[in-house]
Amino acid sequence: MRARARLVVERDPNGRTSVREMRSAVPLKLVPHRGRLRRADHALVHLVSATTAPLGGDDLALTVRVGPGAHLVLRGVAATVALPGHRPGGSRALVRVEVAEGGSLQYLPEPTVVTARARHEAVFEAELAGDARLRAREVLVLGRVGERPGHLVSTLSVRRGGPLLRQSVSVGAPEVDSSPACLAGRRVLGAEVLCWGHDPAEPVSRPWWSLVPLARGGSLATALADDAVTVGHALDRARQHHPGSGEF
Repeated sequence: MRARARLVVERDPNGRTSVREMRSAVPLKLVPHRGRLRRADHALVHLVSATTAPLGGDDLALTVRVGPGAHLVLRGVAATVALPGHRPGGSRALVRVEVAEGGSLQYLPEPTVVTARARHEAVFEAELAGDARLRAREVLVLGRVGERPGHLVSTLSVRRGGPLLRQSVSVGAPEVDSSPACLAGRRVLGAEVLCWGHDPAEPVSRPWWSLVPLARGGSLATALADDAVTVGHALDRARQHHPGSGEF
């Protein structure tokens, strides 16, 4: 299956963020929130998987553009479960975002679970204007409970007039996942990129999580645990040490 989806939000003359373009394609379904938000100048859109995906052979891509001064929260509503398919080869999911001057994007999908025999590639690419803000979270789960995981390569790439972050993680090889240099035997890995105003002056770390300022701006929080809930709480604790955490 090949699917392409697109979302564009812009700021209207009243200072509110409105959805200007939204094109869904199975299994990528975009659903705007119709209720009142805590921040009236923000738009909330949910990303819903309309069918079982991704399967082996699937090629999925979502493009998101946040216009000048616009603010978007893009959330998932259910975990992504990467499964083997009848077609040869693995699956691929690309999320490419662009945030213009004065805009912000919070990209908060639910965890990605890599099931046995699946081969999946997940790519997140962001291009930020000089004062644009980004918060992007990723949680990777190695297999369902009691299941040996498939293979996953996840890449995070963030640019602002040049590269801020380029990170690739490959999981699913037991001899690597059990290494202290990789996952230390834990089955859930979380990462959260924060390009949101000032960064912490120094790295902060506690058992199984850390928050590290990046060399060219932005910060990266990482966490390891045996379940996705614990990883989520650890990323929340790490984010509390970021100077911009009060805005989330």
